[in-house]
Amino acid sequence: MKRLCLLFATTLMLSLTAHAQSKVYFTKEISPESLVKIYQALGKEANGRVAVKISTGEGGNTHYLKPTLIRNLVEKVNGTIVECCTAYGGTRQDPKKHWETIHQHGFDSIFAVDLMDEFGQIRIPVKDRKHLNYDIVGEHLPNYSFMINLAHFKGHAMGGFGGVLKNASIGVASTAGKAYIHSAGKTDDAKLAWTPEFLAAGATQDDFLESMAAAAQAVHQYFNGNIIYINVMNNLSVDCDCDGHPAKPELKDMGIMASLDPVAVDQACLDKVFNYQGKPGDDNQPLIKRINRQHGTYITDYAEKIGLGSKKYVLIDIDK
Repeated sequence: MKRLCLLFATTLMLSLTAHAQSKVYFTKEISPESLVKIYQALGKEANGRVAVKISTGEGGNTHYLKPTLIRNLVEKVNGTIVECCTAYGGTRQDPKKHWETIHQHGFDSIFAVDLMDEFGQIRIPVKDRKHLNYDIVGEHLPNYSFMINLAHFKGHAMGGFGGVLKNASIGVASTAGKAYIHSAGKTDDAKLAWTPEFLAAGATQDDFLESMAAAAQAVHQYFNGNIIYINVMNNLSVDCDCDGHPAKPELKDMGIMASLDPVAVDQACLDKVFNYQGKPGDDNQPLIKRINRQHGTYITDYAEKIGLGSKKYVLIDIDK
């Protein structure tokens, strides 16, 4: 009898553990058709006014998600491409230059595009207030009832890597909001945030990563379940799309991941990169070194800690 009870308890525990895991869908194919397929696999229909949050890419960058790749998905959901201005100069901090970059990269020729902070910004609540008292986002965010967070997974000079968590936090933040997150709540002045004096006395790397997680959670909660997350693992440079002159990718394209859980899908992509058996011409080590240099994996640790999602997931291969 004791053995039966123990067996039942073990089975129940395993069942509960499996149930607690988030579902992450995967396809090796990177194509317009596979993006639609993996969206449909999530079983969450985008309806109402749909924002498709991407990075339109810095001027000179060629690694961003191309309009031809995302076109079928955006058209299927009747979505609007949404972006916000940067906080570090370049071709996207000034709205006029940003629109020029958007046009050069072909987005406004195909889609409706909304630069959400072009004319102003708003504050939305944050749950985790360790560093931030609020999240500063583009004022057009309330115009949308659903968001597809469509991120390009790759390296990043400051965060180590960029995926859906970065796309929700830094990506949805206005220029001032980006400065606020980067400084871990110490300033929303983009000019001040990058001065040597402020950087020397400013936030630690972990403070920055924790602030990104808190801001991503703010956006997640703002949409109250009406948000999905997709990472496209192509052009896997150590540099982000915000870099006008990114390093050439040394790791070959890996596929697409999608989930309702932003922590799980970023973690699944990290695991894919770290567990890959690289070889000459298809080397994961440069990206791993970039991520480790910036303690990048800590963002999923902290995001799980504050309740944004789970690092535990079950991977569902939709190609099988």
